[in-house]
Amino acid sequence: MRSRGLLMLFIAAIAGLAAVFLAARWMQGQGGDQGRIAVANADIELGGRLSPEMIRMADWPSGSVPAGAFNEAAKLDGRVVLVSMQRGEPLTETRLAPIGTKGGLSAVVPQGKRAMTVRVNDVIGVAGFALPGTYVDVMVNTQGEGAQRGDRDRTISKIVLERILVLAVAQEADRDSTKPKVVNAVTLELTPHDAELIDLARSVGTLSLVLRNQTDPKATALGSGVTKAELLGMATPEPEPAKTIVAAPPPPARRAAPRAAAVVAVAPLAPAKSTNCVEVIRGLSKVTECF
Repeated sequence: MRSRGLLMLFIAAIAGLAAVFLAARWMQGQGGDQGRIAVANADIELGGRLSPEMIRMADWPSGSVPAGAFNEAAKLDGRVVLVSMQRGEPLTETRLAPIGTKGGLSAVVPQGKRAMTVRVNDVIGVAGFALPGTYVDVMVNTQGEGAQRGDRDRTISKIVLERILVLAVAQEADRDSTKPKVVNAVTLELTPHDAELIDLARSVGTLSLVLRNQTDPKATALGSGVTKAELLGMATPEPEPAKTIVAAPPPPARRAAPRAAAVVAVAPLAPAKSTNCVEVIRGLSKVTECF
């Protein structure tokens, strides 16, 4: 009876070993031939330059080798990564900057773009939630057109740029971090024209960052901004109509004062001479008198 039990135990052990052998063969058949590719030997930050100690060769199933993988570690020496890498991740061409690129933030700025840093605080920087890899809108608070110095009634707030990528906060560009961090400077990815807009905006007013959803690519129609009158619900004063200068009509012609009637002095008529004349002789003189 004892020998029979030992026999059954021996048969079970043989069957177990056979099952392990067959399972290993099946797994090898599923995995196919093994290859070796270069993977990260440590965590690598965005913009980091690869060195030999950061790279190791690892076995990888030939049927699932990533496109652009490297089978020689020497080809990766000095290359710069465009994304943060975790230990064990395969190093591929799409995750690397072009050959000859120097390390640092400049390596991750796309062609045609620019990196510009703006000064922020705990309020402007959205309480530290504006992290690398997030998107923000840029808003400026300034004085409206025609406002005098210290005239708060013409203050205006307006969004000038939308969906701007945050490249770095302070001197950190790690996009895997999700913990808020209050910093005094934020670096944004901009087009040359956007960089000109921000440079002008920070010289004429105060900048604020508005955090937006990373999956929201829709741009909104930017209006003319919000004024103090709109904020307080007051009617917007209508612009004064342009004053039209009308030439004054010429003064009415003065009528000439009526001339005084000419007074014609009528000289008294001389008495008509009498036609009856008498010759008077007085002594030696003789006088003629007419009546």
